[in-house]
Amino acid sequence: MRVYVIILMLVSFLTSNAQDLTLKGRIISEDLEAIPEVKITNNNDELLGVTDIEGRFKITVPEKVLKLNVHFVGMEPTIIELTGSCDFLEIVMMIETIYDLMPLKKVDKLRMERFKKLSRLHKDAFEKGIFKTERACYMQQFIPYYKKK
Repeated sequence: MRVYVIILMLVSFLTSNAQDLTLKGRIISEDLEAIPEVKITNNNDELLGVTDIEGRFKITVPEKVLKLNVHFVGMEPTIIELTGSCDFLEIVMMIETIYDLMPLKKVDKLRMERFKKLSRLHKDAFEKGIFKTERACYMQQFIPYYKKK
């Protein structure tokens, strides 16, 4: 009888901790244009979903996944860190820009200036009715090109 109770408790514990999270959202560019066919992956590069023609997506992620990678040709790779009870993601991606004949340190400085404007662009998208939320409920990581030695 004790073994049965222990097994029952273990099964209920595992199923309660193995909840998946369903995330919906939209991805746009700095120009506030929807981006179709954006790939959303986890840290193991497993495909979780792709945006539709309007940049919308619906994905299911395991509860243990804390970061999402967002990729699209012509856009800078984006890393999203999930926080709290965020279940609706609206993401602004930076357009990939070519900086000819500049040191990487200078390029990162210019990119960081654009990166800092993403929260303002999120608010602009909200004001224009593109996004449903005024500010992001996640953390977006800046990925530098220049690595200090």
